[in-house]
Amino acid sequence: MKQLGVVVIGRNEGERLQRCLDSLSSVESVIVYVDSGSTDASVMRARARGVEVVELDMSEPFTAARARNAGFARLRLVEPGVSFVQFVDGDCEVIQGWLEEAMRFLGSREDIACVCGRLRERFPELSVYNRLCDFEWDRAPGETDACGGIAMMRADVLSEVGAFREDMVAGEEPELCQRMRDKGWRVWRLSMAMAWHDAAMTRFGQWWKRTKRTGFGTAQRLWLSGVATEKSIVRQSMRTWLWAALVPMLFLAGILCFGRMGFLLFLAYPIQVLRIAASTDRGWRFNLERGFFLMLGKLPELLGQIQFWAGHKRRRGATSFDYKS
Repeated sequence: MKQLGVVVIGRNEGERLQRCLDSLSSVESVIVYVDSGSTDASVMRARARGVEVVELDMSEPFTAARARNAGFARLRLVEPGVSFVQFVDGDCEVIQGWLEEAMRFLGSREDIACVCGRLRERFPELSVYNRLCDFEWDRAPGETDACGGIAMMRADVLSEVGAFREDMVAGEEPELCQRMRDKGWRVWRLSMAMAWHDAAMTRFGQWWKRTKRTGFGTAQRLWLSGVATEKSIVRQSMRTWLWAALVPMLFLAGILCFGRMGFLLFLAYPIQVLRIAASTDRGWRFNLERGFFLMLGKLPELLGQIQFWAGHKRRRGATSFDYKS
């Protein structure tokens, strides 16, 4: 009986999928690849390596959560007694030693249900969007509220709490971790490098779509959790509405009331960019980039929230948020 199972999800990842599968060979495990309608040779590449393959029915709305659950369900059928499951996206390459260390850590800490490590962007120099992703992955080690989609979990706990919510477009991992913590389990982040990630995000439109997805996911978590929503999610939503809706309305009101003097209200944006830049320690160029895009990102985040609330009975169906398509 194998102790570890791995669920890989992907769509048209090409050579990235090949690198991903090759990086999983250091530990004996059952690997399940879940394909979401690839038109390249992804399925063929996986089967050639003896990997279990699940091809999702793409007539149903796609979410990453649905793909991960399908992979976990197949894993349970193939190896019912598996103890740990590593989730990884097909655009990632697991760093040597991570699987062994994560299994050792979970084996030594019976109070922890989920562990993740440092995700690193493979080509941060290609674009500001890749650099922003690499910064996003950099979080302090220790106990944490949530992990991302690349993490190792206890299989029994995952079954106990009901796995991922398949109707969530984004933020399904923090929502799952919240349910784990509600059951008394803990989530941990190790300082060790876990995997290389290839965002392949070089165009403004890709960044815009990905950021809009974040806003959609924030609104969905608010709707799902109600009064039990974590304060950080509420604050995130309030900041979006403040900077993308309230401040522009005040700006227009200032112009109507005070004429040209009202344009002084616009200074709130560059001041906030500089404030964010001053709180970042990655060199002046990146600090300003981060401040600028965090502020600009409030607009697509707001549009994502509005999209959810405007059609929240049709909240499934997230293929339009696939920024790589």
